[in-house]
Amino acid sequence: MSVAATSPAATDRRVPRAVTIGAWAVPVMVLAQFALLAGVPVVIALVGALTRVRDRAVRLTAALVAVAFAIPLTVWLVRPDGAQSLSKDIHPAFVALIVAASAALVFTIHRARRRLPTR
Repeated sequence: MSVAATSPAATDRRVPRAVTIGAWAVPVMVLAQFALLAGVPVVIALVGALTRVRDRAVRLTAALVAVAFAIPLTVWLVRPDGAQSLSKDIHPAFVALIVAASAALVFTIHRARRRLPTR
């Protein structure tokens, strides 16, 4: 009889669906010019990854997405002569960085799910 197959620790490592949806929604929203609203899935993915996911790589890439999003948001909020929206003010390099970080998060979530034992 294997204890590891029925252990709560083995089933506790699942990646919540909200983290996965948030990881996919961030690049879509940023590329569709809804950059300020993309803060909502960034926060959902970050909080969900930090509180509910045991895989360290998923937590680190979620933090990377949050930092990549926070930098242009902070610049936009602090600068007095900024555009009316974050989508118009964000540099294309930051858009590429956010999309790349989100792709890395999606990849690590997929990798974490594949490593989980099946029931």
